[in-house]
Amino acid sequence: MIQCSTERLILREFSLNDAPFVYELLNSEGWLKYIGDRTIRSIEDAQLYIEKHYLPSYETNGYGAYIVSLKATGELIGSCGLYKRDTLDHPDIGFAFLKKFWHMGYAYEAASTIVKFATEELGFQTILGITMPDNKSSIRLLEKLGLQKIDTITMGEEDEELLLFGYNSMPEK
Repeated sequence: MIQCSTERLILREFSLNDAPFVYELLNSEGWLKYIGDRTIRSIEDAQLYIEKHYLPSYETNGYGAYIVSLKATGELIGSCGLYKRDTLDHPDIGFAFLKKFWHMGYAYEAASTIVKFATEELGFQTILGITMPDNKSSIRLLEKLGLQKIDTITMGEEDEELLLFGYNSMPEK
């Protein structure tokens, strides 16, 4: 089981015991507005979501989404991790935090740890990021992590245009 920590945070793999938090996070205002409704209407739905979307990635890819908690109290505050999508050539970084923990530096602290893990431990040279054009906070965070806007894309059956960001750890020649 992968776990890492920062000065203020602990990042660890999701487990089925995290279903109440997943229910809360996936129904939060920020998730619904910027990521989309995943139709999680009960704790049981959240458990199924964890089983289908989070747990298999650890086994298949060796990485995935990680739950973020405060080191001092153990309170669960968000999610941050790497996603392997069939439509992209490289993994992309994703993050979501409960609104009461926005603008405290937690997202950057967690995401920079994931970038370091991805490049140093997993050996990834390229990491992508995807966000909606109106999600100014996510755009700023991706840029602060060193990702640059490289394209616009549409994903899945939705026609909504998303911004695609990229990070390459290879030095320029």
